[in-house]
Amino acid sequence: MEETKEQTHEEIKEELEKVEAQLDKKPDCPKLREKAKAIREKMKAKSKAAGADFRKFAFKGNIIDLAIAVIIGTAFGKIVSSLVANVIMPAIGMLIGDVDFTNLAVGQITYGVFIQAVFEFFLIAFSIYLIFKVVMFFRGLLEKRRKAKDLPPPPPALTKTEELLTEIKELLAQKKPPQ
Repeated sequence: MEETKEQTHEEIKEELEKVEAQLDKKPDCPKLREKAKAIREKMKAKSKAAGADFRKFAFKGNIIDLAIAVIIGTAFGKIVSSLVANVIMPAIGMLIGDVDFTNLAVGQITYGVFIQAVFEFFLIAFSIYLIFKVVMFFRGLLEKRRKAKDLPPPPPALTKTEELLTEIKELLAQKKPPQ
């Protein structure tokens, strides 16, 4: 069984051009007109399908979720950068003196700027790690509370009569039948 390959938009366009060239030579041929009409319909359907595929892709939930994540991530990055620049760096500056590598250079090569960027990257990464740990800690607490609410209450304590009956039952289970 032969597998038919779906034509691309370009291939359909080429086919239409060939049929139209033939139609120029034989304008009164109804078969060529029908064939040209069918090819135009195929092109129109292909264009609609491409548009539908794009809409399906663009408005799929994952793409929207990704766009939202990028926007929130950008905003969160600003918060973390501000935390590092305005809280952590001044605190480190008070402890060990101002940390500024940006003035390090050899001729035109300002490698200090690179070192400063790497240093700030590690501070930002560590800050995000700490924030993540705090969030996960509180998420764990919430999960424990939810699970505690979902658990059935413990069974009520046995009455004195029920305790005695349970003891008798256990003693009888231990006693071997006569042989």
